[in-house]
Amino acid sequence: MRIIFRPRGHGTYVEEEKLIASVAGAVERVNKLVCVRALKTRYNGEVGDIVVGRITEVQQKRWKVETNSRLDSVLLLSSMNLPGGELRRRSAEDELAMRDYLQEGDLISAEVQSVFSDGAVSLHTRSLKYGKLGQGVLVQVSPSLVKRQKTHFHDLPCGASVILGNNGFIWIYPTPEQKDEEAGGFTTNLEPVPLSDREVISRLRNCIVALVTQNLMLFDTSILYCYEASLSHQIKDILKPEVMEEIVLETRQRLLDLEG
Repeated sequence: MRIIFRPRGHGTYVEEEKLIASVAGAVERVNKLVCVRALKTRYNGEVGDIVVGRITEVQQKRWKVETNSRLDSVLLLSSMNLPGGELRRRSAEDELAMRDYLQEGDLISAEVQSVFSDGAVSLHTRSLKYGKLGQGVLVQVSPSLVKRQKTHFHDLPCGASVILGNNGFIWIYPTPEQKDEEAGGFTTNLEPVPLSDREVISRLRNCIVALVTQNLMLFDTSILYCYEASLSHQIKDILKPEVMEEIVLETRQRLLDLEG
């Protein structure tokens, strides 16, 4: 008798002719291959991923970046735009001025350029949409809860913007009135943020925490639906377990209705 097994991927094993999950997480299918992505996991980089990271060290011609992976990621001086977006060879003066561009503790958005054999990630910020992040709030979640999309930069209609990093770092910030294309991703606006914007950002942050607590995937629509469901509650009340359950249940139902 010939038994044909469905190809098994990471996070699964076969027992008594059945495919069983070895970790708790989300099921992913690629053609006939079945994998299970663990809910609590470190970030495994893939080329083209959008990440949010924090500079941990300035080294020779490179920065070390914390991106929630097992190893620190690397941003080479040659893999970034110079201020103003000018294109030229990096000189010794650029190397001496590295701390003027980015220093320890700075937050950046970047794209994964390549993945080394040991799993470490090399980043680049060669587009003007990447670079140093200014004022906002960072939320850290499990990378498995961030849904992969064509774009991870979203301007939400509620007046704030989010960067959904594939590495589980989510950046919430006030939507800029105009995009500063000349800055090359290095100028940060340190003007005081109005109270109304801070309230929107705080509400969005609490909504994301509620979605993560209930293990709902994070993408622009789920965050917006959760934000709208929370408007009848005060910002601080969103973190109460019963309120979390109520607004996430409403969000989940709206998403199911949307899928039809």
